[in-house]
Amino acid sequence: MAVISVSQLNRYVKAVLERDPHLGSVYIRGEISNFKNHYASGHLYMSLKDEGAVVNAVMYRFAAQKLSFRPEDGMKVIVRAKVTLYERGGSYQLLIDEMQPDGVGALQIAFEQLKKKLAEEGLFDESRKRPIPAYPTRVGVITSETGAAVQDIRNVLGRRYPLAEIIMAPVLVQGDGAAAQIIEAIRTFNERQAADVLIVGRGGGSIEDLWAFNDEQLARTVAASRIPVISAVGHETDFTICDFVADLRAPTPSAAAELAVPDQLELQSRLLQWRHRIAASSADAVRRGRQRVDALASRRCLTSPLYAVEEQRMRLDYVTGALVRTGQQSLATGGRRLAELAGKLDALSPLKVLGRGYAIAYHEGQAVHSVHNVKVGDSLTVQVEDGRITAKVEEAVKHGTETDV
Repeated sequence: MAVISVSQLNRYVKAVLERDPHLGSVYIRGEISNFKNHYASGHLYMSLKDEGAVVNAVMYRFAAQKLSFRPEDGMKVIVRAKVTLYERGGSYQLLIDEMQPDGVGALQIAFEQLKKKLAEEGLFDESRKRPIPAYPTRVGVITSETGAAVQDIRNVLGRRYPLAEIIMAPVLVQGDGAAAQIIEAIRTFNERQAADVLIVGRGGGSIEDLWAFNDEQLARTVAASRIPVISAVGHETDFTICDFVADLRAPTPSAAAELAVPDQLELQSRLLQWRHRIAASSADAVRRGRQRVDALASRRCLTSPLYAVEEQRMRLDYVTGALVRTGQQSLATGGRRLAELAGKLDALSPLKVLGRGYAIAYHEGQAVHSVHNVKVGDSLTVQVEDGRITAKVEEAVKHGTETDV
């Protein structure tokens, strides 16, 4: 009997398995476990198990790229695979070509996964959403130019607020390339600042029809838009990722148009109310002003201007009289004081003494008050009551002595 190597054995078994027509393409139901995404190669590695057994499986990159959802542990799936053998490990495995969720659609799972991911990043938070402008002058509409949605939006905008300019950006709203066109339209509006608010949407349909609005890149573009975005995808019961990330969600395209602009009839009613309030306020202000003018006009200074003049003149007379009286009193008091001081001065005046027979002798302009101020032969001026006498010193005798000076 021939002896073969382990490699030859595994190679033979692999060939047997791959030649079996029943194992070339089988559908298998199982639960994913031990899931690994090999980021370098893009291959997916996992195990499929049920209540009684487990089998290894691999999904190459070219097949994994076609998945609309992300596999994860615990997910029940149905796969179409080829049964083969991994020669190096000596274990048989499944080479998966297709995979779909067991029970729930792949698109629904992909929707829930993306929704969870973006919610965890905060893209749905109300705090980051921008307010819709109250009175937009330009409304950007991103939708199909042939669908019913565009006509509904035009009708509502024209009826509610014809002052707003409608700027259309026709795009595909389903199928390949739809998400890319919507993304490009949003970016163009932002780059050109071509609108005050954007309406992005389409009419209702299946989840497949609406899938372009569940695109992750579209969601991130809506979140990054500097222009507020109103999402109007499908009917009232339809929800897309675009609805959650937009600044405002409308149940229908018509409702989006109503939310984007004010109602001209409501504005007219409000303006009329303001007009009545302003008129009433103005009338009240005029009434109060007239009452004030009347009150001012009734004052005596305006009704009898001469009265005011005479009243001020009377006050002037009173003040003048008071000043005169005060001046006279001050003058009388000063006169009495002057007379008193004059009397005292007169009593002390040397001239007063001359009236009683006394005289004052001056020598060279100085009063002689001692015998030592003069000598024999000096000329003197003697002041008497009624004039002056010139004399010459013949003798100067000091009291108590007989000696000549």
